[in-house]
Amino acid sequence: MFSAPTPLISLEQIMNIARKVAVVTGASQGIGAGLVQAFRDRGYQVVANSRSIKPSNDPDILSIPGDISDRAVAERVIGEGLAKFGRIDTLVNNAGVFIAKPFTQYTDEDYAKVLSVNLTGFFHITQAAVAEMEKQGSGHVVNITTSLVDHAIDGVPSVLASLTKGGLNAATKSLAIEYAKRGIRVNAVSPGIIKTPLHAPETHEWLAKLHPVARMGEVGDIAQAVVYLESAGFVTGEILHVDGGQSAGH
Repeated sequence: MFSAPTPLISLEQIMNIARKVAVVTGASQGIGAGLVQAFRDRGYQVVANSRSIKPSNDPDILSIPGDISDRAVAERVIGEGLAKFGRIDTLVNNAGVFIAKPFTQYTDEDYAKVLSVNLTGFFHITQAAVAEMEKQGSGHVVNITTSLVDHAIDGVPSVLASLTKGGLNAATKSLAIEYAKRGIRVNAVSPGIIKTPLHAPETHEWLAKLHPVARMGEVGDIAQAVVYLESAGFVTGEILHVDGGQSAGH
């Protein structure tokens, strides 16, 4: 009796098995868009998410719109990434909300909005990604936080940012230790103030002076840091400050 022939594997499937896949949240502009390009430049396939992201003409970029503070969206990002590319190697938790107000002027809506994206979104998508990384026996999570956690600035009220991004710094170390023996690394990049569409050009001169190097950071500075961590196999639990010396002092 003859057994059924084994189905042939297409060249595309073979290539997908060998290529790494990165998931980037908050990927539609600024740092997120820069990270997507940095991973593509290195041959990664990319799952790009944000609430307003548009489809990409690049067949190696899967754009998935939606708010990751909704668990169903977070699980869909990971699930559809697996369905298309077959694996998840890296997750960059870049999505974030920053609301600068005096502490007593924050509203319940402000509080809920910042926590939903900065912490709840992180929780949902990281759980889904790490579950898949465990099956592979390898993976890398990078959290984008802020140097304001370590070095508050007079004139830049940031309690909710420090509350949430400080939580991510702590979670980075905790997850790094929990998963160190399972082949999964967890790191963070802690930026200073980066030149993105969030900052109006007329504010750039003042914002530059907040850094000892007397300039704002560029999106490429953060992308380079993430790429470094991606290649640094002996680094885990690290909070890498990319802030022009801001966290070191003034």
